[in-house]
Amino acid sequence: MAKLELHATHPAVVKRLKRANGHLMSVINMIESGQSCTDIAQQLHAVEKAIQQAKRTLIQDHIDHCLDEAIAGPANVQVVADFKAITKYL
Repeated sequence: MAKLELHATHPAVVKRLKRANGHLMSVINMIESGQSCTDIAQQLHAVEKAIQQAKRTLIQDHIDHCLDEAIAGPANVQVVADFKAITKYL
């Protein structure tokens, strides 16, 4: 697996994931304390959307960065392979 370069959006993605992680822990506590299934489902939906948005931001940034690199440099084969590999997560 190739080492990921730090992109401009990575700090924001990490921040979003940390918030989602904290929110997920709250959902676990809701389940353990016997909260309403409707309330739990609503909160799980919010966690899911936060993670989905973080993934979308990460992948979009990677695609934008790597396509510029592929056009400009000689390592086109590996960059295109990375591009193809990451698109399966869209």
